[in-house]
Amino acid sequence: MKFGASTWLWTSPFNTGTTALFPKLKRMGFDFVEIPVEDPAIIDTVAVRRALADHGLAPVVCGAFGPTRDLTSDDPKLRQTGLDYITRCLDLTVEVGATFFAGPMYSAVGKARLVPPEQRRTEWARAVENLRTVAACAADRKLRIALEPLNRFESDLVNTAADTVRLANDIGHPAACVMLDSFHMTIEERDLEQAVRVTAGKLIHVQVSENYRGTPGTGLTPWASFARGLKAVGYDGGISIESFTPEVKELAGAVCFWRLMAESQDALAGDGLAFLKKTFG
Repeated sequence: MKFGASTWLWTSPFNTGTTALFPKLKRMGFDFVEIPVEDPAIIDTVAVRRALADHGLAPVVCGAFGPTRDLTSDDPKLRQTGLDYITRCLDLTVEVGATFFAGPMYSAVGKARLVPPEQRRTEWARAVENLRTVAACAADRKLRIALEPLNRFESDLVNTAADTVRLANDIGHPAACVMLDSFHMTIEERDLEQAVRVTAGKLIHVQVSENYRGTPGTGLTPWASFARGLKAVGYDGGISIESFTPEVKELAGAVCFWRLMAESQDALAGDGLAFLKKTFG
């Protein structure tokens, strides 16, 4: 098992200068760095790839899906903006040497409404149609996509592992895969082991934090159940710590992150890594 951390733990947005975190991640013992792409234009992929090689870190690339990047929108311009952004991220993924692009790319994050069944079916169909295009674009680049379910407060379309597998199946393309995030799962799933089992054959990435977005191992998450699920499906991909800091005001506001969740961000990462290695390694 390989372990990584999202640079969102310390800063946002990721830019070329964020590579200054790479030596610290390597010293801490991480195997890979999760790169959240808010704005591809501020990332020099040649420099990032060189920094990854210099510090012996592998990359994982994740997307950020604000209101203008919405594949399910009624506005075709917003759907196209979402497709254009994803296409650029797929190119960036190749350029930094990653093998898949991850995130809740089916819709805008924060789109949480009670809508009529007809509208829900329409938006689901839009997600399927547009993500089928995305999957084909990924395959052309020898990549896969990892679709992430979000909790009900961040999405009204895809909330559970079963939802995400259904979406991937409806897309019907071998490049359409699944990722899971323990934070969202502790809100939406009844049994973590069984939820992971649903993703067998499709799970290619895992993010973790504690149920309160803090250090793994310090809260209410049933980690033994999660570990049994990963073992049952033969998961051998990476596990990445994803959390945030209230010091980055814009991102903190977007994810409702109002206070520090650990003594320091370094402590969250280091103590979390030690727990993950003990639990999953």
